[in-house]
Amino acid sequence: MQFIDEAEIHVKAGDGGPGAVAFRREKYAPRGGPSGGDGGNGGDIVLETDERLTTLLDFRFKREYRARNGEPGRGRDQNGHAAPELLLKVPPGTIVKDGETDEVLADLRDNHQRWVLAKGGRGGLGNMNFATSTLQAPRFAQPGTEGEEKRVKLELRLLADVGLVGFPNAGKSTLVSRLSRARPKIADYPFTTLQPHLGVVQYKGGRSFVLSDLPGLIEGAHEGAGLGHRFLKHMQRCRVIVHLVDAAAPERDPLADFDAINRELELFDQALRRKTQVVAANKIDLPEARERAEAFAKQLKRRKIRVHLISGATGEGLDGILDAMVNALDAAGVPQPLERDLHPHEAAAEGAPDRSARARRK
Repeated sequence: MQFIDEAEIHVKAGDGGPGAVAFRREKYAPRGGPSGGDGGNGGDIVLETDERLTTLLDFRFKREYRARNGEPGRGRDQNGHAAPELLLKVPPGTIVKDGETDEVLADLRDNHQRWVLAKGGRGGLGNMNFATSTLQAPRFAQPGTEGEEKRVKLELRLLADVGLVGFPNAGKSTLVSRLSRARPKIADYPFTTLQPHLGVVQYKGGRSFVLSDLPGLIEGAHEGAGLGHRFLKHMQRCRVIVHLVDAAAPERDPLADFDAINRELELFDQALRRKTQVVAANKIDLPEARERAEAFAKQLKRRKIRVHLISGATGEGLDGILDAMVNALDAAGVPQPLERDLHPHEAAAEGAPDRSARARRK
């Protein structure tokens, strides 16, 4: 499935139905008085999160949504029916922004969370509501009010506990595939990931967390360079960052790469720079890479930063970095549930069946 994390839509809630102007004309009530009923309310447009969704793809093909109008009132004191709400389902982690000002209107994180995107119009009152002792035959009624109309932007930010960052070809996808059952594209030639991948990492005692790799960043990413800038916003949801450095590229300086990525994170959002980082030098299965990784570890040791030496290809050092991730999550106050249900993003990445309570009930 194509990963779509942004969409812009136009919505129009239903208008309220007009009230009716009518009078009783029964055989034995020649002067029965006004009997015009009220109009029905217009339909609301409601957003609801659904854990089975993982993308905003549907909103790329249909961008306009209109709810039904309320029915007009009728004679004989009959009110018009209210229009049903129009329900739009989005994945958890969706942010709703005003299409004109970019103001954040709602942040929908929890499953089955509902939010009224556009309020339907109110139905008008029929003429029977305006009868008084001095005005016994009103010949007017209220029109219904118009429903809200707006243009909004939808942004999906992945709900991952740990996010992987680094330059292209640093081995992020390989690490995700080693630690979880996610299977991103991996090849023996240089290329960069085109979309995020999520995987559930199982830890000791049945504990688990969600790990995400993002497309490789390059210098200037915060200004729109490369692919990584489109996905930097997903890092804002992560509690811990794993900073992966390629120690096997002879033309690159690991320390310069480390500082460059941190600079891009800080320029995009200063809060990203303050997040806990677990630093790892990858590809130490190559002899020259191990030497470069050890030299890089000594440089960061002067900054009181520990560097884990790992190899995503052989699995060397992965137990240590996995322990470091869990310790960082614990320090950040992230609960680690036992045998929890998979989040929809996790289930999609894992290829696992939906084991949620709702699915079990079905």
